[in-house]
Amino acid sequence: MRIDAYNQIQAVYQTQATRKPQAAAKTGTSFVDKLQLSSIGKDIQTAKQAVANAPDVRAEKINPIKESIAAGTYNVSPESFADKLLEKFQASII
Repeated sequence: MRIDAYNQIQAVYQTQATRKPQAAAKTGTSFVDKLQLSSIGKDIQTAKQAVANAPDVRAEKINPIKESIAAGTYNVSPESFADKLLEKFQASII
Protein backbone atom coordinates (compact mmCIF):
# COMPACT_ATOMS: atom_id res chain seq x y z
CA MET A 1 0.00 0.00 0.00
CA ARG A 2 1.35 3.41 -0.93
CA ILE A 3 0.63 5.78 1.93
CA ASP A 4 2.90 8.43 0.46
CA ALA A 5 0.61 8.86 -2.56
CA TYR A 6 -2.40 9.28 -0.27
CA ASN A 7 -0.61 11.93 1.75
CA GLN A 8 0.32 13.81 -1.41
CA ILE A 9 -3.26 13.76 -2.67
CA GLN A 10 -4.52 14.97 0.68
CA ALA A 11 -2.01 17.82 0.61
CA VAL A 12 -3.22 18.87 -2.85
CA TYR A 13 -6.86 18.91 -1.68
CA GLN A 14 -5.94 21.02 1.34
CA THR A 15 -4.11 23.59 -0.76
CA GLN A 16 -7.00 23.77 -3.23
CA ALA A 17 -9.48 24.28 -0.39
CA THR A 18 -7.50 27.24 0.93
CA ARG A 19 -7.04 28.82 -2.52
CA LYS A 20 -10.72 28.92 -3.52
CA PRO A 21 -11.94 31.35 -0.84
CA GLN A 22 -9.03 33.66 -1.57
CA ALA A 23 -9.81 33.70 -5.28
CA ALA A 24 -13.43 34.57 -4.62
CA ALA A 25 -12.45 37.31 -2.20
CA LYS A 26 -10.08 38.90 -4.72
CA THR A 27 -12.67 39.38 -7.45
CA GLY A 28 -15.24 41.07 -5.23
CA THR A 29 -17.66 41.44 -8.12
CA SER A 30 -21.19 40.23 -7.94
CA PHE A 31 -23.48 39.73 -10.84
CA VAL A 32 -27.11 40.74 -10.74
CA ASP A 33 -29.62 38.68 -12.66
CA LYS A 34 -31.78 40.71 -15.00
CA LEU A 35 -35.17 39.83 -16.37
CA GLN A 36 -36.73 41.57 -19.32
CA LEU A 37 -40.20 40.64 -20.49
CA SER A 38 -41.27 40.95 -24.10
CA SER A 39 -44.38 42.90 -25.03
CA ILE A 40 -46.28 39.63 -25.39
CA GLY A 41 -45.20 38.61 -21.90
CA LYS A 42 -46.36 41.95 -20.54
CA ASP A 43 -49.71 41.53 -22.30
CA ILE A 44 -50.11 38.06 -20.81
CA GLN A 45 -49.30 39.43 -17.37
CA THR A 46 -51.90 42.18 -17.78
CA ALA A 47 -54.50 39.64 -18.92
CA LYS A 48 -53.77 37.40 -15.93
CA GLN A 49 -54.22 40.33 -13.56
CA ALA A 50 -57.51 41.29 -15.22
CA VAL A 51 -58.81 37.73 -14.88
CA ALA A 52 -57.69 37.57 -11.26
CA ASN A 53 -59.50 40.83 -10.47
CA ALA A 54 -62.72 39.83 -12.27
CA PRO A 55 -65.53 38.40 -10.16
CA ASP A 56 -66.11 34.65 -10.38
CA VAL A 57 -69.86 34.99 -10.89
CA ARG A 58 -71.96 37.49 -12.78
CA ALA A 59 -74.44 38.76 -10.22
CA GLU A 60 -76.57 40.48 -12.89
CA LYS A 61 -77.36 37.03 -14.35
CA ILE A 62 -77.71 35.10 -11.11
CA ASN A 63 -79.81 37.46 -8.99
CA PRO A 64 -82.92 37.47 -11.25
CA ILE A 65 -82.86 33.67 -11.42
CA LYS A 66 -82.52 33.40 -7.64
CA GLU A 67 -85.45 35.77 -7.18
CA SER A 68 -87.67 33.83 -9.59
CA ILE A 69 -86.76 30.53 -7.89
CA ALA A 70 -87.58 32.02 -4.49
CA ALA A 71 -90.89 33.37 -5.82
CA GLY A 72 -91.68 30.02 -7.46
CA THR A 73 -91.99 31.50 -10.93
CA TYR A 74 -88.86 29.97 -12.49
CA ASN A 75 -89.76 27.55 -15.28
CA VAL A 76 -87.43 25.65 -17.55
CA SER A 77 -88.62 24.40 -20.90
CA PRO A 78 -87.92 20.64 -21.06
CA GLU A 79 -87.33 20.89 -24.83
CA SER A 80 -84.81 23.69 -24.42
CA PHE A 81 -83.04 21.80 -21.64
CA ALA A 82 -82.86 18.61 -23.73
CA ASP A 83 -81.59 20.48 -26.79
CA LYS A 84 -78.77 22.14 -24.84
CA LEU A 85 -77.90 18.85 -23.15
CA LEU A 86 -77.60 17.12 -26.53
CA GLU A 87 -75.51 19.99 -27.94
CA LYS A 88 -73.03 19.70 -25.07
CA PHE A 89 -72.90 15.92 -25.43
CA GLN A 90 -72.30 16.07 -29.17
CA ALA A 91 -69.64 18.75 -28.75
CA SER A 92 -67.80 16.58 -26.24
CA ILE A 93 -67.79 13.62 -28.64
CA ILE A 94 -66.31 15.61 -31.51
